[in-house]
Amino acid sequence: MKVLFFQQKRELYYSVHILFNIVRSKLPPSVEQKVLYYAHNGLPRLKKFQHIFSISRKEKGDINHIVEEINYAAFFMEKEKTILTIHDIMRLYKTSGLKKFFFKWFWLKLPISRSGFITAVSETTRTEILKHVACPPSKVRVIYNCISPAFVPVPSTFNKVKPNILQVGIKPSKNLHRMIQAIEGIPCRLTIVGRPPDETLRWLKKCNVEFSWREDLTQDEIIQQYVACDLVVFCSLYEGFGVPIIEANAVERPVVTSNCSAMAEVAGDAACLVDPLDIASIRAGIIRVINDDAYRDQLIEAGRINKERFDAKHIADQYYQLYKEVYEKNIARSA
Repeated sequence: MKVLFFQQKRELYYSVHILFNIVRSKLPPSVEQKVLYYAHNGLPRLKKFQHIFSISRKEKGDINHIVEEINYAAFFMEKEKTILTIHDIMRLYKTSGLKKFFFKWFWLKLPISRSGFITAVSETTRTEILKHVACPPSKVRVIYNCISPAFVPVPSTFNKVKPNILQVGIKPSKNLHRMIQAIEGIPCRLTIVGRPPDETLRWLKKCNVEFSWREDLTQDEIIQQYVACDLVVFCSLYEGFGVPIIEANAVERPVVTSNCSAMAEVAGDAACLVDPLDIASIRAGIIRVINDDAYRDQLIEAGRINKERFDAKHIADQYYQLYKEVYEKNIARSA
């Protein structure tokens, strides 16, 4: 069984890219694999279509798996052999007018209609897909993202006097400005992964928050940020999954995250859940984790259990079973 994986080429650390590399490494030897990278950044849209068309016509496999953000590649592939992974549909909520129409049809509806199966990285994402696209529910399967085996427990003593709070991401959906307001007056240091835009810097100054930021990090450097922190705060407004939650679980750091979208689903009882739209709720959650030793230890212990749901071998086995299902159906169809 030969599986072709279609994805972007990444120069820096990018969680989805890394995680699918890990999944592939855990597949049985009987799966012949080939990764096909496509042109993306800096090219006009027509050139992107031409590039992916050329690749899909040249390369042939038993299964085509589109793993990240080129849903339109399904236009050029055999439907019965194609699996499309969808991580979220955030663009549908961020755009309006013609852009929203284009996204809904050419990035969501038509690619789904041209794929044999869809995998969603959370039940939340699956529900959203089925809400916006009329397709058989059985066609959309939930297979979670895995956690990288590089994230391992690193015991530490919690700094209650001045904890180091880690924030991963700086996009508007990460809700950083409310989080900054929530920690105003709390003795702490904030470490931000990503270059804060000018507006965020103004909020940091206004709220008198001590901070530092890092960008363009390798996976090892990302891990070191988790190790160095006392608490991970990830109060996004929307996530299709929420990888930082399980990364923090794996390193054994307490987490404060949102009670909405996929974050509550991924965290289970291994995080303090707060209302991301309510600054007071975010603040109360952070203060509780800082001050309540027993609660903090409870979250860390729950994280040790929660991370097992996202074990790379377990996730790879689910993909392997889906590949077998698609492969066997195609063999029966051609017999």
